[in-house]
Amino acid sequence: MTGLNQESSDSQATQFLRLKDFDYIELYVGNALQAAHFYRTAFGLCPVAYAGLETGTRDRQSVVVGQHKIKLVLTSALEANGQIAEHVKLHGDGVKDIALKVPDAARAFEETVKRGARPVMEPTVLEDAGGRAVKATIGTCGDAVHSFIERDGYTGTFLPGYQTIKNSPFPISTGLRAVDHLAFNVEQGRLDQWVEFYKQVLGFHEFQCEDISTQYSAMNVRVIQNSTNQIKFSMVAPAAGSRRSQIEEFLMYYHGPGIQHFALSSDNIIKTVRAVRTNGIEFTRTPDTYYHMLESRIGKIKEDLAALAELKILADRDEWGYLLQIFTRPLQSRPTLFLEIIQRKGARGFGNGNIKALFEAVEREQEMRGNL
Repeated sequence: MTGLNQESSDSQATQFLRLKDFDYIELYVGNALQAAHFYRTAFGLCPVAYAGLETGTRDRQSVVVGQHKIKLVLTSALEANGQIAEHVKLHGDGVKDIALKVPDAARAFEETVKRGARPVMEPTVLEDAGGRAVKATIGTCGDAVHSFIERDGYTGTFLPGYQTIKNSPFPISTGLRAVDHLAFNVEQGRLDQWVEFYKQVLGFHEFQCEDISTQYSAMNVRVIQNSTNQIKFSMVAPAAGSRRSQIEEFLMYYHGPGIQHFALSSDNIIKTVRAVRTNGIEFTRTPDTYYHMLESRIGKIKEDLAALAELKILADRDEWGYLLQIFTRPLQSRPTLFLEIIQRKGARGFGNGNIKALFEAVEREQEMRGNL
């Protein structure tokens, strides 16, 4: 994988949004209450805010769960018809909204629409006793959207329209701290289009690119990020191979492009993985042979290699440092959305040397499902 490390040549494109960070990730799910229970008991994300019939929201129920800088909004439909119900019917549980913090939501909306984004929701002022916030939304890949969130000193628990959840069951911390990146799967032949969308419309620049092949399948990967490198997306498309790739499997069961996984960071991945495994989450398994030459491949690291091998945690190094990462199995019945847990020790990349190992591990599970 090649690190490009260049700023966009269009300085206006990198500055007009002034993206700060991820604000929240919203998932459309079949049952928000059950999903909140799952993410609390499995990953330690505590329910903090709620919107639904009791708060005057008539078409949906949303539960916000979080830990440190992570906020997931779990939303389900209250009616059989409507976009939420249709989204879940078509895609299953999946990511709908990758919300981004901005200092000026109206300007972000105006400029991105001018540059070619599809408008979804014009800038809307939200107010309650906690103050004022502004939200605007544009479309992105497939049925996913980006909301621009301007909090304007808002002091409430989440956003106006949500009430604080009091006396929430106290979760045991798993050490998860922030959203690191998300990965889009797109159709063959559409990768360049979406990379250019993020460059031209949101002012991103390309950081890495690679073509990957295994014994059975192939795929193209491009990594893009904003000018501050805080917001990162991996864009992946299938390429010609002898069998169906995991990207094609996702596209088949998700019925189109979308978010295949999002990565949550930890300061101690060994402790985090032990805790999450104890909570019942299963991870993809890497062959023991991966660890036989690990130190000779990436050099000395501080972590216990025996513990990494026991937990099947992957490791990789780039010019800035090293990282540790592991991937869950799909979190719902369809083989679509999964999570990554990552710990960075200076590394800025995405585990270049691990991508093939990851894809081969996923292919072994595909074979068990009869989808390879």
